[in-house]
Amino acid sequence: MQFTDRFDVIIAGCGPTGATLAAELRLHDVRVLVLDKETEPVSFARIVGLHIRSLELMAMRGLLQRIAERGRQRPASSFFAGITTPAPKDLDSPYAYLLGIQQPVIDRLLAEHAIELGAQVQRGCAVTGFQQDDQGVTVELADGQRLRSRYLVGCDGARSTVRKLLGVGFPGEPARTETLMGEMKVGVPQEDIAATVADIRTTNPVFHMGPFGNGAYRVVVPAAGISDDRAEPPTLEDFKQQLRAIAGTDFGVHSPRWLSRFGDATRQAERYRVGRVLLAGDAAHIHPPAGGQGLNLGVQDAVNLGWKLAGQIRGWAPQTLLDTYQSERHPVAAEVLDNTRAQVAVMSSEPGAQAVRRLLTDLMGFDEVNRYLLEKITAIGIRYDLGEGPDLLGSRMPDIDLKQGQLYDQLHRGRGLVLDRTERLSTEGWSDRVDYLGDPTAALDVPAILLRPDGYVAWIGDDQRDLNDHLARWFGKPAT
Repeated sequence: MQFTDRFDVIIAGCGPTGATLAAELRLHDVRVLVLDKETEPVSFARIVGLHIRSLELMAMRGLLQRIAERGRQRPASSFFAGITTPAPKDLDSPYAYLLGIQQPVIDRLLAEHAIELGAQVQRGCAVTGFQQDDQGVTVELADGQRLRSRYLVGCDGARSTVRKLLGVGFPGEPARTETLMGEMKVGVPQEDIAATVADIRTTNPVFHMGPFGNGAYRVVVPAAGISDDRAEPPTLEDFKQQLRAIAGTDFGVHSPRWLSRFGDATRQAERYRVGRVLLAGDAAHIHPPAGGQGLNLGVQDAVNLGWKLAGQIRGWAPQTLLDTYQSERHPVAAEVLDNTRAQVAVMSSEPGAQAVRRLLTDLMGFDEVNRYLLEKITAIGIRYDLGEGPDLLGSRMPDIDLKQGQLYDQLHRGRGLVLDRTERLSTEGWSDRVDYLGDPTAALDVPAILLRPDGYVAWIGDDQRDLNDHLARWFGKPAT
């Protein structure tokens, strides 16, 4: 298929990160083309989990019901390093649960949403090169096509072609251990499995075998002794071999849904932006799957970047706005890499690591520790450095009750929002970018807030002049 139009943004990769970014850009009428090297979406039925913050973002865009009805809710809990502890009872979110959903399903739903909003998606198109200049980026495809856009974003995974061509360093640690993970059915009663698993995990916390819906079990076993060739996909016999070596039985596993192999490589791109080319998702950071944070981190990258890049393209963004994507999201990913490093360390079967694990298990019995770790895993504890002020400044805004319904219902269009209990403030001059809602009944402990399109609080107060300064900081000059 030939594309002759000039695009505002070309996105390499149509996974959850790329599809989410495309949708965010389309909310601002940005012309988007998403290219994916695969001819068909991923087909293996791997289950992934959406954590609280990602569920909140889906609610903000009116997508949660569509996604939730195709997934399976599980109670929120802290499972740092596989240590399961009930979640604190007073989490400030109506979406305090884990949503398990098949990866092909969430991939399809997010891509469909982007297409519904007007994004073009073309599969079987591999990016092989690009050149950027002061006006834009020329993207070269494997079939010889040359496309032109104002920006290029690499959402093309851990082995990102865009990142490699950009020459951005990807420092970190290579994989030192390998693990097999899959979903399959079993041939023995659940109570027999539970007893055996509980006994083994006292000395081998990497091992896991538990029900995951529709009669299937999630199985995680070390890959030691299996082929060193990571490009060679694991087989059901590999799982049986490892189960027999660890548990003395293969539990009669059969009918696998999907089988995979992963290492504990941990790396992060040195820069998320070079000129008109940016990176997001696994192209910018990789880490072990401990805590199930990878997909969530990428989707949250996309929502942070989308409105900022759109503002740059639409011409209203302040000069430094796009730079805040790097300054905000790079530290967040660095913390995720650190917490996965910590989880992997205490999941080792070494005596020292096991001693630390026992201590951590005791500490997680304290509400403050449990809450701290849960907020890390689910990303609801993120607070961007937006200057001095109350704890709410720079933090996510929960979905509070309004006289018009729920707060997140007001954010479906991806615009900023002033929520004003005083009913004295105004967004005049910025009404093309920022909505206004006066509501004296809003469940706020402050007079008014300015919400960014990604749901983070950018200002708190009741003074119009101060609000105008912050509107200009985040949304540029007022319209004349």
